Amino acid sequence: MMDWTDVHCRQFHRLLAPGARLYTEMVHANAVIHGDRARLLAMTPEQAPLALQLGGSEPRLLAEAARIAAAHGFDEINLNCGCPSDRVQAGCFGACLMREPGLVADCVAAMAAASAVPVTVKCRLGVDDDDDYAAFAAFVDGVVAAGASMVVVHARNAWLQGLSPKENREVPPLRYDWAHRLKRERPTLPVVLNGGIATLEDALAQLGSVDGVMLGRAAYHDPYLLHRTDAALAGLQPRPRAELLRALRPYVEAQLQAGVALKHITRHVLGLFHGQPGGRQFRQVLSEGAHRPGADWTLVERALAATAPRARAAA
Repeated sequence: MMDWTDVHCRQFHRLLAPGARLYTEMVHANAVIHGDRARLLAMTPEQAPLALQLGGSEPRLLAEAARIAAAHGFDEINLNCGCPSDRVQAGCFGACLMREPGLVADCVAAMAAASAVPVTVKCRLGVDDDDDYAAFAAFVDGVVAAGASMVVVHARNAWLQGLSPKENREVPPLRYDWAHRLKRERPTLPVVLNGGIATLEDALAQLGSVDGVMLGRAAYHDPYLLHRTDAALAGLQPRPRAELLRALRPYVEAQLQAGVALKHITRHVLGLFHGQPGGRQFRQVLSEGAHRPGADWTLVERALAATAPRARAAA
């Protein structure tokens, strides 16, 4: 979710899902230590509980980043051992770390020792043609022994060569049974399932076998799915899409006052009417207008008006 789940995205997603735990985009430990923290670690109080997802493979740097994150107010620090992109591999972190379980355990131990904030790990089942449940389980056991309090399992392998990041999310077969078995054999370990969950029915079906589900791109491209899932788990009726978006108005106007361009916020709401009548017109109005100087909340209202039956008929 790099370049997607920024502070503006998370503010919108918190309105959609008051009961969810939100995650940042992956940030390298070096960037946390030496980069623009005001931007990289931006958050609002409403976004809690919020996890910072870190990338890296050097225990000392990850420990320092964990200390900074804890002081900044994050509720969880998640080490990414699942991203297969070439850029991430070149930095020797992400999914390639699954080939170095001892190093990952050292990283987790250093992070856990650096602060009282819970440390968690996101991983795949293995890399390339790995097909050994025992090795996967041993990897998990190693990070838990080192101090990880939860694992998030993207339930497919990561191919380090020959597949693009997009293909890595679609081509390797899903093996939910491995995550289910992990939970059965380790009932006290919180296990969260990720990968291929694209509907409310998918999410609810998995919750009988694991402790939680993580929605990634499905929630970004169809934000209302995130809201429907959260509402279902809370036993509530979903709120109308327009009502949810209008609840974002105070945040948007405060950001505009602070000099943030509207386009940086509205890019995260384009999928709100995904699959709905008027959805194309909604996206078109926002996409064409948000980049223009002086764009403000009235553009959002025009986009919402374009979803109304009368407006569609006139178009």
